[in-house]
Amino acid sequence: VPCLLRLYITGRATSFNHSDGQPCQVSVTKADGSGVEVDFDKLVIAAGGDSGHVGLLAGIGMGQGDMGVAIPVEKRKRYVYVPHCPEGPGMDCPLVIDPCGVYFRREGQGGNYLCGQSPTEEQEPEDTNLEVIDMDWFDEQVWPVMASRVKAFESLKVKSAWAGNYDYNVWDQNGVIGKHPVLDNVYMVCGFSGHGIQQGRQWAGLWQSSYLMEISVL
Repeated sequence: VPCLLRLYITGRATSFNHSDGQPCQVSVTKADGSGVEVDFDKLVIAAGGDSGHVGLLAGIGMGQGDMGVAIPVEKRKRYVYVPHCPEGPGMDCPLVIDPCGVYFRREGQGGNYLCGQSPTEEQEPEDTNLEVIDMDWFDEQVWPVMASRVKAFESLKVKSAWAGNYDYNVWDQNGVIGKHPVLDNVYMVCGFSGHGIQQGRQWAGLWQSSYLMEISVL
């Protein structure tokens, strides 16, 4: 009787071992400092902004030809602000994206909104500490555009803010999904560049269907 074993480990991949040119084992360092080695048949690289780094550990980007092309995904720091504006647009407010990249949408029934803006390449933050929030970015880049679109936003008050990392595709900001052209047992699902909440579920379903179809053929 076939048996499916699920093993969940929280940690950081540090290296891969290969057999016949294909990755087959990963060394993982856990939060308590202990290590574990895990053998596998298939590898799915879905490590968010760390996907490019994990690919390098597996040899992707370290060889010749197609193996010399790294997964073009890295971390990019982004800010999200939560302004409060009771007189702002109601519950029927859509996600609004200005041509300059400033976006906002309604968040719940309490008069709160989520907003932000992705920087240009020249404006990318050098500080990668997610505990540091640039409030000047909101005051100088985001708020004026919001206020120009909705007069009520002239009197908004920011309640909170946070920073996080996009898994950013440096080529074209689109998701990377599918089998690696050289490593037959390696699949990639990453690089959604801020679109993951919109596309992630559909891409995961598509990849799962393709993977299961391939297994059934094998």
